[in-house]
Amino acid sequence: VQLVESGGGLVQAGGSLRLSCAASGDIFSVNAMGWYRQAPGKERELVAAIGSSGSTYYADSLKDRFTISRDNAKSTLYLQMNSLKPEDTAMYYCAASGHTFLVVITAAYDYWGQGTQVTVSS
Repeated sequence: VQLVESGGGLVQAGGSLRLSCAASGDIFSVNAMGWYRQAPGKERELVAAIGSSGSTYYADSLKDRFTISRDNAKSTLYLQMNSLKPEDTAMYYCAASGHTFLVVITAAYDYWGQGTQVTVSS
């Protein structure tokens, strides 16, 4: 399975971005998916996750601004990010798991993308 993220970039505070993650290869192995982010000097953290049935999880501090979704027909995962803040600056990673239920444990993800950089200027 290959995961390729896109949609990152430089945006001013208060702006929006939509990240995409296209899955290819053995996509039948892809069920639960998630978005992580890692800022310089910080640990990788779970931003949002979505199960194969569409159930979702969000980090508490982000649930009002970020929305995770998926288009199974296109094998693509999305992250809509609104009202962006400078502290949202990070490398954002897409992850996929063979588990069908919602996955919030990093070790349970089997596949990772290379990441897309999001930079929010003040």
